[in-house]
Amino acid sequence: MHEAREYYRAIDSHAYDDLSELLDPAFVHYRPDRTIEGREGFVEFMREKRPMKDTSHEVRTVYEADEGVAVRGRLLDSEGEALFGFVDVFEFSTAGIAAIYTYSR
Repeated sequence: MHEAREYYRAIDSHAYDDLSELLDPAFVHYRPDRTIEGREGFVEFMREKRPMKDTSHEVRTVYEADEGVAVRGRLLDSEGEALFGFVDVFEFSTAGIAAIYTYSR
């Protein structure tokens, strides 16, 4: 669970070196709009290519299981207004976060 919360903290605070350290080199992010493969590609996307950078993640619930972690929350804009709700399902390896599957509404 600690890694999941740190993932959101790193993104929201633009701490891209911290984000990189959390991710397995072979990390994959499966999103409704695209799949981003590789730690370096994902960090580059977050740093330079994502459409809205001034957002924050409001984590509402964290579900833990032997297979991984699921997080339910909302993405908020710079004014604190909800853009959408999400569920992120985290898979881990010995090298860090191996994959995230994002579901949004």
